[in-house]
Formats: sequence, structure tokens, C-alpha cells
Amino acid sequence: MTPRHLEYLICAGVVAALIATPAVAQAAPPSGLDALIATPTSHGGVSYTVPIQILLFMTALVFLPAVLLAMTSFTRIIIVLALLRQALGLTQTPPNQILVGLALFLTMFVMAPVFNQVNGAALQPLLANKISVEEAATRAEPELKAFMLKQTRADDLGMFVKLAGGQTYDKAGDVPMRLVAPAFLTSELRTAFQIGFLIFLPFMVIDIVVAAVMMSLGMMLLSPVTVSLPLKLMVFVLVNGWMLVIGSLAQGFF
Repeated sequence: MTPRHLEYLICAGVVAALIATPAVAQAAPPSGLDALIATPTSHGGVSYTVPIQILLFMTALVFLPAVLLAMTSFTRIIIVLALLRQALGLTQTPPNQILVGLALFLTMFVMAPVFNQVNGAALQPLLANKISVEEAATRAEPELKAFMLKQTRADDLGMFVKLAGGQTYDKAGDVPMRLVAPAFLTSELRTAFQIGFLIFLPFMVIDIVVAAVMMSLGMMLLSPVTVSLPLKLMVFVLVNGWMLVIGSLAQGFF
């Protein structure tokens, strides 16, 4: 992994931390969070306690990866790659680690403009102690929200606005993040399955043709999958399928 990719990962984690845990950060005392507090007891011993802020922060850390992945392009990419593997008729090839790694690198590529803007507007001033955590979260949220709104369908966003009470907003940018995030995730799931359906079609045609030919030849004992699998792999390689799928996924976000 290159230093640039590492920087994107760090920035992504900071963005998720800023957006997911502003209340925890606001509850922290100005002097910082003490990991452990030692209190002398009446019997000469020492009693150790963990501040509630630490417990809340550590609990939030468990959900940070899910929050980050649900608010980026990772969801659409990993679902399409998984459906592509199933369409080819492969169960464990490529393995899950390869698909997740490819999805992460594509996510960093797609989200690079957003991360760069967040890095300049919120992360660097925060690291230089020029702004507070709350102000950094305020600066980081609009950049990520703008990306999410571009990929969110109006009907999905309207559904969650209606479920939240039907409050009207002058523009989409005024909708709070708690409504934009589930609407974005719903739209990404819908888009991913639509792309997956289009990927399945040509491979399904190959399966049908192979099965029909084998039945007409009376080859009942030979499984059609045994013949169709190498044909699908050959067609996929000849049309440079990986480039088509990855390129289409990346272009779909721009």
C-alpha cells in the first residue's frame, strides 16, 4: 500500500470519527480523556475506574468501520463484485479477501476528491490545533453529504423525510445527515442490484444455450455447468470483463 493510499485510509477513518462521534468528543473534558482513574481507598488500596467518555468512545469505535463503509462507494462496489463472481459460476474465486481489497482500493479512488477536500478543510486544521473537534465535524460533513446526495435518488430521500415526520426543506443540502445516510445506502443497494442484473444476463444466456445444445445432443449425464463455466470464463476474458466492470463502476460515481 502506497503512502497516498494510507493517507486516504487515515482521512477516511477521521471523517467517520468526526461524523459518528461528535457527541462523545463534546463530552470530553478540555484536558483530554484519561484512560484510567486511580482512587485511593480507605483500606490503603487503590480503586481503578474507567471514565464514561472512554467507554462511549470505545463503543463508537466498533461501529466506525460500518459507518464509514455505509457512507462511501464501498457498498455498491462490493455487491457488484460479489454478484459478478456468482454470475460466472465461481464460488470462492476470486477469494473474499481479494474482492474486499479491490473494493477498498476502488473506494479510495472514487472517494479521493472528497477525502482531499475534507483533509484540507477539517483534518489538517484539526491536527494543527486551529479548530475544535466540533468545528472539524461541521466542516467535514458538507463534503461527504454532497457526495452522498449526488448518488441518492429523490424518492429514497423523500421516503425517509416522510418517515421522519414530513418536514419540508428548501434544498437537499438542508436535509440532516441522519436522513441522508439511510437514503444513500438504500439507493446504493438498488443501484448495485440493477448493475448485477445486467451482469447476469449474458452469462445466463450462455447457460441456456449450453443446456439446450446438450439436451439436443442427448448428453443428459454431463452437467451443463461443466461446459458453460469455461465458456463463460473465455468470453469474460476475451471482452476484458474486469476492465469493463471496474471502469463502469468508477465512472458511475463521476
